[in-house]
Amino acid sequence: MNKQLKKVLQSKRDQHLEELKAFLRIPSISALSEHKQDVQQAAEWLAQALKQAGLENVQVLPTQGHPVVYADWLHAEGKPTVLIYGHYDVQPVDPLDLWETPPFEPDIRDNKIYARGASDDKGQVFMHIKAVETLLHTEGRLPVNIKFCLEGEEEIGSPNLDAFVAEHQELLAADVLVVSDTPMLERGKPTVCYGLRGLCGLQIDVRGPKGDLHSGLFGGGVQNPIHALVSILDSMRNAQGQITVQGFYDKVRPLTEEEKEAYRALQFDEEQVRKELDVPQLFGEAGYSFLERTWARPTLEINGIYGGFQGEGIKTVLPSEAHAKITCRLVPEQDPDEIARLIQQHIERHTPPGVTVTTQLFDKGKPFLTPFDHPAIQAAGRALQQAYGVSPAFTRMGGSIPIVETFHSLLNLPAVLMGFGLPNENFHAPNEHFHLENFDQGLVALCYYWFELEKALDQQ
Repeated sequence: MNKQLKKVLQSKRDQHLEELKAFLRIPSISALSEHKQDVQQAAEWLAQALKQAGLENVQVLPTQGHPVVYADWLHAEGKPTVLIYGHYDVQPVDPLDLWETPPFEPDIRDNKIYARGASDDKGQVFMHIKAVETLLHTEGRLPVNIKFCLEGEEEIGSPNLDAFVAEHQELLAADVLVVSDTPMLERGKPTVCYGLRGLCGLQIDVRGPKGDLHSGLFGGGVQNPIHALVSILDSMRNAQGQITVQGFYDKVRPLTEEEKEAYRALQFDEEQVRKELDVPQLFGEAGYSFLERTWARPTLEINGIYGGFQGEGIKTVLPSEAHAKITCRLVPEQDPDEIARLIQQHIERHTPPGVTVTTQLFDKGKPFLTPFDHPAIQAAGRALQQAYGVSPAFTRMGGSIPIVETFHSLLNLPAVLMGFGLPNENFHAPNEHFHLENFDQGLVALCYYWFELEKALDQQ
């Protein structure tokens, strides 16, 4: 099967790339209302591609925003069912003048395909479709049942997908969720991601006098909102990088020894990171490595702070207000609503006299973790090793994909995050691209995975 599969994929490569180019030419920018019809066109293009691949029950299903594309193949009687999630919307392309070639005119150079969406996430969604198509055409069947759920709003925070999943639980019911929208650790190092951090975002608003005051007439006699804000923020973290909000760490699940060993085995070069970032030294919570800090430990970061005079020169003013934006990355068992409440309580306890403080809640998402030793995770590792010829990395990811936790909580699905992009492929930036070596090897890995998953879940 392996030799025949690779031969078929190789013979179809040029055709596949031309089809991918057609997909990438559609400017499906979900954030911009003028591209609403383009997003709809991309959904319809996907529906046609799924039908052509041999999928059934293909539907473009409406939401309050952009549609969800669904398809399935359910003829593997008694075998597990996989739900493949991805998105077909893309980020805006500005600044346009920094693109070497137009963002919606795909161009292949240096064995990379350049276009908006090439890596995030059209290229990887397309790979899943072609892997299923190849197996159906070569084997006449799939070793597992497959469902696709492809949305058009991921780049704007999936505002309608939670409701869609809740409404269509029977349609989307499965045994495992597979997502290809995460990066590999590095070039030549295929990666299975089994955990995501959650997110909690707040704005802190500090208000003092009813208007800006002359610092000579009132300085020293009235509380300065900027000083008060700095005091509040400084109280949230100590010199060892530990968060001092009472109760913040109470539910943090420690890393297992197996996870720690897997991280050590990666032989991650922290000094190289320091050089690339051009900083005197790395910094973070004491007692943890860089990978542990960024993948498996929670954070509290100040994203922006402003107030008072911002212009050239100096203005002797005592400002009437000051503001800060903070976000926390959360790890399994931490709840964003509870963390927001703990931070608000901390602010109340540490507010200096002479000002009033309010908070506004913004983005939030729950963290997610599939057990490291879950059969679906380990099966993904075996498939990647067969395709790439090297041992894969098993990682968590510092970022957040809140919808993954939604699938878990509503459908009780373990998630396998098996992405083929590289961290330096400029997703969300000009000159986004996708290395075609990972297009080629990733297609093979996905085909292998369905057979490995069948064996792994049959043994449970």
